[in-house]
Amino acid sequence: MSQTYQPKKRKRAKAHGFLARTATKGGKKVIKRRAQKGRKKLTTV
Repeated sequence: MSQTYQPKKRKRAKAHGFLARTATKGGKKVIKRRAQKGRKKLTTV
């Protein structure tokens, strides 16, 4: 059986990074909620 998760930093950042989040209305809400909660890291990478 092969390993199914082949992590790639660029792909992860493109999907879940700060710029990807701030690009959409929903993403801005995510960052706002996480900041309100007091998260040390708002997004991955």
